[in-house]
Amino acid sequence: MKTSKPITAVWPGRDYPRGAHWDGEGVNFALFSENAEKVELCIFDDRGRHELQRIVLRERTDYVWHCYLPEARPGLAYGYRVHGPYKPEEGHRFNPHKLLIDPYARDLIGQLRWGDALYGYTVGSKREDLSFDRRDSASLMPKCRVLEPAFTWGDDHHPCVSWQDTVIYELHVRGFTMTHPDVPPQLRGTYAALGCAPVVDYIKRLGVTTVELLPVHAYSNDRYLAEKGLQNYWGYNSLAYFAPEMRYCASGKIEEFKTMVKTLHRAGLEVVLDVVYNHSCEGNQMGPTLSMRGVDNAPYYMLNAENRRFYEDFTGCGNTVNLEHPRALQLVMDSLRYWVEEMHVDGFRFDLASALARESGKVENLGGFFDAIRQDPALNRVKLIAEPWDLGLGGYQVGNFPLGWAEWNDRYRDGVRGWWKGDGGLVGGLARRLTGSQDLYGWSGKGPTASINFVTAHDGFTLQDLVSYNEKHNEANGEENHDGHNHNLSWNCGVEGPSDDPAIIELRERQKRNLLATLLLSQGVPMLLAGDERSHTQQGNNNAYCQDNVMNWLDWTSTAERETLTAFVRGLIELRRTHPSFRRRNFFQGKPMGDDTAKDVCWLKPDGTEMTPQDWDDDQARCLGELISGHGIVERGRRGEALHDDDFLLLFNAHHDEIFFTLPPAGDGGGWRLLLDTATQALPPAASEVGVASLPARVQPNYPLQARSFVLLSHAQTRA
Repeated sequence: MKTSKPITAVWPGRDYPRGAHWDGEGVNFALFSENAEKVELCIFDDRGRHELQRIVLRERTDYVWHCYLPEARPGLAYGYRVHGPYKPEEGHRFNPHKLLIDPYARDLIGQLRWGDALYGYTVGSKREDLSFDRRDSASLMPKCRVLEPAFTWGDDHHPCVSWQDTVIYELHVRGFTMTHPDVPPQLRGTYAALGCAPVVDYIKRLGVTTVELLPVHAYSNDRYLAEKGLQNYWGYNSLAYFAPEMRYCASGKIEEFKTMVKTLHRAGLEVVLDVVYNHSCEGNQMGPTLSMRGVDNAPYYMLNAENRRFYEDFTGCGNTVNLEHPRALQLVMDSLRYWVEEMHVDGFRFDLASALARESGKVENLGGFFDAIRQDPALNRVKLIAEPWDLGLGGYQVGNFPLGWAEWNDRYRDGVRGWWKGDGGLVGGLARRLTGSQDLYGWSGKGPTASINFVTAHDGFTLQDLVSYNEKHNEANGEENHDGHNHNLSWNCGVEGPSDDPAIIELRERQKRNLLATLLLSQGVPMLLAGDERSHTQQGNNNAYCQDNVMNWLDWTSTAERETLTAFVRGLIELRRTHPSFRRRNFFQGKPMGDDTAKDVCWLKPDGTEMTPQDWDDDQARCLGELISGHGIVERGRRGEALHDDDFLLLFNAHHDEIFFTLPPAGDGGGWRLLLDTATQALPPAASEVGVASLPARVQPNYPLQARSFVLLSHAQTRA
């Protein structure tokens, strides 16, 4: 829109919907502010650089200030200035000298540039945030832009992958394609790149079903990072909950994100967003005034009851969004609904989700936020994943989220890491994690698919680093290696960092295969960190949130090691896909099911006998067998058909010595067939190419289970 001529017509408009909405004839503006005394709509030139006009919003309905501009058009750049009391001790931080982002802005133009004028107080003042700053911040701020929502979705539809069939692939939009040789250079690191045919084909061939994107909400870089020449690469610093981050947009148009989603859907891939509604980028009382703080601080943020100058910080980021207030809750709900209905995403992973459950400072797992989602027809049908903790008292809530929610299972991560590291006393915990963590989720009526199983994620070591470093190496972050977790449960296999020793290299490759095989053949929903299948390393940095460089960008250079590991992962996912024994909706019962005479799952010692209660308490146990009956599947298939599968024997040896494992009888004869041995990489081609029955049967009573190895054997049952 050309904005050289001033807008002359200002109509009352409506208080709903919030934000700026083009209706085909003009634009309606609506902004909630309960404690404001005056609101000004600021109009800027097309590039958002010069303020051209201020329009006072004279209409207010239920604390929503609104107007309608019949002369306005899509592309109009705007912001707000909100007048009211500046009384931090009472929770009010209005400052009309600070241009504000509309909390409902759907598009932003320009980037935030750091300067002291962004703060509502005078930086360096002895009175700190109790002082009042009169410098104009507009030149440093991005501007909101009126969006024209027209987009041809055609026959696009949600893939609706069932939870038991889901395999999640966590990736960063920018880092995933920045060095991809088959992506045009001008598109690398963007939504368009993620929708390029070579990239989509790679993800599809890998076998994953669901792409989980690290935050794509518009976010700001931290000032302390910018001053060190670093970048908040992960993006957990939201500025606008409706607007996509335009640094990932090659075209500068919102349609690029929609086209990416449409392309991934066409390939049968779901798109899940990692969302950060627990806090904003405005930080604590010493942070800048960019949006909600200046629009109306008191309703939007949790404030300290004894001194409302200060914020309740359950996130470690300075503030916590106040979902007890109906307008803050509405903001989040409207944002979620927008991403589902207008952007067609398939679900959300909620960062520090316990903070969203807090009411009066306490975690309430059936609080207003969860009630609102449960009754919402657009949101209660998409994938909902909680990071089930925050940093406040009582924030660790693994297993306590409502029905309909899946959860990141950090006990799975720690149990599997510790087991393959060789720690003792973990055999019982390993069995619980392999079977879907019934101890965490069974009590509430959930099934194994409530558990999002992962060994690595964006936060922490990559898989390659997990087997290459005993200690974190975060010096590049500029915090003298003080940041990041110290409890990594990692093992460097004898040498810290890169090694040319063939024995070390072979052991590390085996450990990676052990971890991947365990992850992808456990009950529950596996999540794979993008790049793990290509041995991506961050040089031992376990907190690479600020590294927008080759440390985080995937290296697509082809090597024999990378291609072999990628094929290994592809084969594991194919095994999982073709065998319902590894994708159960219900927990094992540990007893015969239906007309089967064998238990649905049985746990074995190396001598082939069943584990006893005393065996589970053995701190020295480093070897375990899991026998799964293919006739023990009580659930039905998609069309109501009975499900049968082969019998499977999974052998886990975390000991440093070879162990001869006595194989149980193979039922009706024929012996056990070897599908996988991580010591030899015995992985058959895809099941669609070579039938399992064509593999040679093993008749020996003992299997030589190599040190630190995982073995998968199968026995094809005779069908009735």
